[in-house]
Amino acid sequence: MRIRLREKLANTLSPRTLRGVYSSFDLIGDIAIIKTPADNIEAEEAIAKQILATHQGVKTVLSPTSPVKGEHRIRNLKLLGGEDKTVTKYKESGCIFSVDVEKCYFSPRLSYERKRIATQVLPGETIVNMFSGVGCFSIIIAKTVPKTIVHSIDINPVAYEYMIENIRLNRVYGKVYPILGDSKIMIQKLEHTVDRILMPLPEKALEYLPAAVSALKKRGGWIHYYDFEHAVGAEDPREKTEQKVAQALDIVGVRYIFAHSRIIRSTGPNWYQTVLDIQVAALPSKF
Repeated sequence: MRIRLREKLANTLSPRTLRGVYSSFDLIGDIAIIKTPADNIEAEEAIAKQILATHQGVKTVLSPTSPVKGEHRIRNLKLLGGEDKTVTKYKESGCIFSVDVEKCYFSPRLSYERKRIATQVLPGETIVNMFSGVGCFSIIIAKTVPKTIVHSIDINPVAYEYMIENIRLNRVYGKVYPILGDSKIMIQKLEHTVDRILMPLPEKALEYLPAAVSALKKRGGWIHYYDFEHAVGAEDPREKTEQKVAQALDIVGVRYIFAHSRIIRSTGPNWYQTVLDIQVAALPSKF
């Protein structure tokens, strides 16, 4: 995608500006989101025009003007071309999701993860998604696996409203239960009732890990833990995640196995997003 986009812009932008064109962009429904060279209106207009011409399904091109930030995990977006809008519908794994890409956190780059987790869930499980956003993990699981119950928690009221809409769109009433609030508090109501917990918010996962353990059934269960890790040279970001989580779980006093770990993607120079599948054994009596 990088070579194609840069090649098509070669006669429009200077070589120096062209080097700042990013390698890829996110397609979310009919919205494209791409990072652009800073303070270069000419480049922004050229990039937007090229994307709109090349991808017939794209109606809007946006560029982030801030990082993802705050407890609601939102960022500011700038219109580069096309329709002035931030709301779209996105399809994945036979499901459809309505989302406001500026007011809700959403990443199409987690599509493989959402499918991977859904394939591990067994029929009849009770699940908690501690950081559900507009409900993608939760709804894909509910749609894919029979007789599952998913308690889907998010603190962002806008994401919560879209989650309710997406439950309706995908007809998973009675399988996905939307909950608005801080998951560390809301999960207390589910103590010892849960088979599997999803923690797809790296910034909060370590802090919320003890609360996640307390929600598992007495016989134990699974936690899917997501992290951002810095690693240079021979360092393995997966091992660094394991070390961090092992220390936290040892303090809590539970037995566990790291069944699987993987690097999901690079998020910047020497930064990686990782996931760790943790099997927690039967909880000790103090729980």
